[in-house]
Amino acid sequence: MLVAVLIANPDRPSITDAVLAETRAVLRTEHQPRILHGEVAAEVLVAGDSGAAQALTERLRTALSGEPIDLAVLPADAHRRKRLFLADMDSTMIEQECIDELAGTLGLKDHVAAITERAMRGEIAFEPALRERVALLKDIPVGAVDTLIAERLSLTRGGPALVRTMRAHGARTCLVSGGFTLFTGPIAGMIGFHEHRANVLGIAGERLTGTVEEPIVGKAEKRATLIALRGTLGLGHADTLAVGDGANDLDMLAEAGLGVAFRAKPAVAAAARVRIEHGDLTALLYLQGYAAAEFVR
Repeated sequence: MLVAVLIANPDRPSITDAVLAETRAVLRTEHQPRILHGEVAAEVLVAGDSGAAQALTERLRTALSGEPIDLAVLPADAHRRKRLFLADMDSTMIEQECIDELAGTLGLKDHVAAITERAMRGEIAFEPALRERVALLKDIPVGAVDTLIAERLSLTRGGPALVRTMRAHGARTCLVSGGFTLFTGPIAGMIGFHEHRANVLGIAGERLTGTVEEPIVGKAEKRATLIALRGTLGLGHADTLAVGDGANDLDMLAEAGLGVAFRAKPAVAAAARVRIEHGDLTALLYLQGYAAAEFVR
């Protein structure tokens, strides 16, 4: 069996009876919808195997193209609730790009942000772009990081509920970022991740040196982290979930049993099997079949 999942933004509930009726008609299913959260999320079973999932997703996406709704057709099997979760940090679990905010302390935010955007779109290679941007951060006091976390950074809606609910059901969680451990450590703790992986900035005399330790955590390292954790935990491909928004997340998303592009750059959204553009991060719980009543807030 397959399951079609429909998700709306909590601030704009859109999964109406009419939408559900059209969904059932398009998918030619006699199964009744299961409501996961009011008019915010619902699912309906569909006969078919995994080979038909993408075609059904596109058919449904076309039929509901005028609605502010995210949707996916996925296998309804024993692996639906994932046991390993990896997440990007910048513009995914938090709403900002940390390196851009750091550059802002020197009045260089716009310049650095332009490079960041090109790297996240896949227009330039991530590793040299990171070295170039880090070099511009030389002499920033390490203490500026704590100030930025307290005053400039905000968690993406639904992130803590996503991580804490998965942990409560036995999943291992890892924040894996092309950013920096100075940020991922505190932010992983705030959200509730088991662990974090990111780049290490050079520091001397309590100031940044403008260097970053090798190897850089980029596209290859993110994928390798997923593979290593999967092996350590003795899990299969289908037991894994990953989410991200940038080009350096593509290999990790492709390696996961369920890779989700969250409000992603165009090339990433196009490549990912599932994309979330309207919902918040609790959408990843609905994709796994969790109802809102099961969330750990």
